[in-house]
This record gives sequence, C-alpha cells and structure tokens, in this order.
Amino acid sequence: MNKLQEEIIRLKKEKQAIILAHNYQKPEIQDIADFMGDSIELCRKAHQTRARMIVFCGVDFMAQSAVILNPDKKVLIPSKAALCPMAQMLPPDYLKFWQQRHPGVPSVLYVNTLGEAKALCDVCCTSANAVKIVEKMPEKKILFGPDSHLAAYVAKETGKEIIPVPSHGYCPVHVLFEKEDLLKLKAMHPEAILMIHPECPMEAIQMADFVGSTSQMGHFVEQTDAKTFIVGTEIGLIHRLKKENPKKEFIPANPEAICTAMKAITLEKVYMALKEERYEVNLSEKVVKAAQQSLEKMVEIVK
Repeated sequence: MNKLQEEIIRLKKEKQAIILAHNYQKPEIQDIADFMGDSIELCRKAHQTRARMIVFCGVDFMAQSAVILNPDKKVLIPSKAALCPMAQMLPPDYLKFWQQRHPGVPSVLYVNTLGEAKALCDVCCTSANAVKIVEKMPEKKILFGPDSHLAAYVAKETGKEIIPVPSHGYCPVHVLFEKEDLLKLKAMHPEAILMIHPECPMEAIQMADFVGSTSQMGHFVEQTDAKTFIVGTEIGLIHRLKKENPKKEFIPANPEAICTAMKAITLEKVYMALKEERYEVNLSEKVVKAAQQSLEKMVEIVK
C-alpha cells in the first residue's frame, strides 16, 4: 500500500466515510474500497451503511442510486468525467414518449439509468436480476431500457415480449466482444470456460459457457473446479478474480474492453474528494422519492 492509499484510509476514518467501488475500477482503487461489487451489491451496501458520507467509485448513475437510497447522507463521486454513455441514451422525455405509445405497459429500467428516468419507471433491475424481475411480473409485454442487448437476453430467457427503449441502447465496452475473436480464443484455450456479460450481443451470449453479471461471474469461478476462464466483460474485473482465486487463470476476451468512464477515477481524485468533500451528487426531492420506489421494489423482489 502506498502513501496516498494510506492517507485516503486515514481521511476516510476521520470523515466517517465509506468507499464503495465497482468491479471495473482500477486495481489501486479496488484495494482501498470498503466494499467491492456490481450494481446490485453496491446498491445494497449503500442502503445498509451507517457512514456519514459515501465516496462512490463508479459512474454517475451508481452514485445517484446511492443518493436515492440514502437521501440523508452526503454522496461524493471523485470525477465529473465518470459518466455512463448508456445511461445518457435514455433521457426521461424519451422514456415518456414510449410510455405514451404503450399505455398500461410497465417499464423496467436497468439501473444503468439516470435518476430522472428511474423516477418514471415501475421497477429497476440489474444484469444479475433482470430475468428474475421480469419473470415475476404478471404482464406479458414490458418496456425495457436502456440496454437493447440485455433486453434481447431477457426476452430469450423469459419468453415475454420485450420492447427495448431505445431500440439501439448499448454499452460501448460490451459490444466489443465479437464471435470471430471468441472462436479464436476458444481454439487457443480449449479447456477454458467462456464467461459473457448479458450486456453483450446475442452472438457472444450464445457462445458462452456461463452468462452473468460481474458478481455472478465471481461466484461461478469460486464454485467451479475449472482452472482457466475467458472473461467477457470489462477488464477491471480480472484484478478481483485473480485476487480471490490466485490458483486460477483469467484471460480477457478483449484486452481493449476498457470503460473510460470508470477509469476516470484515480487515487488522487479519491483523495481530493475526501479532503474537499467534492463532488457531491444531488437530485431533487421529487426525483428521489419517485426513484426510491422503483429501486426499493427491485430490492424487495430479489431478497
């Protein structure tokens, strides 16, 4: 641990703060986090914490979710550049337009959505629980956004009519996993288990030995006897997988699968966030109250 990491830990205690970090964060950020996880795990930790302040090492919609679940706490995001491109693809007015076109059809929004959009939906979901959430809904037709690839996966798994909103929504990282590249990797490592994130295109999902969120990938690796894994998600997860499974081998499905928004957060920015208590994430009381219902309903369904 270097001096800056030690100083961050000292400041964190002094400020009664907690550091939450997504699995895609840089290794040096992961190593100082109080809790690591995917969106659902961090949502739960944000909801449970008694800390005065939350430093969220993730992207904007994640920090907003922490505000929604903890309106009485100060939530900081270390970098203003940590903006999720997918979340920007579903502005609230666009969601309203589709809701008006399909009256009575419930809206399920991926948590990778801005707070103002969450305030308009019936329930939120994550990549780990999207199928379960939709399965438990009595309706046969669902508006689902903003990831069209996750929408297609949910439709395949549930057999329901899923209307993607928008039709083109995607994660810039997860569309990098192409069939030809995966076939080459499988040929080079025939013993390897191919793990694919459900935000990936269907042709990648259909090749997978295991499909799941980052947390589900972690649990799967621990539970299986396999020794080699091809990891089809953002490369940041590999640091955690190696740390938790030092005797196993992890091969990136694409070494260029890097989320620049996640990587915008550095140790220096975490330090300054704690020192100056910047940049605070704020949402209107109206948005918080409305979005709380959709997030709390998600948490309730997947208990």
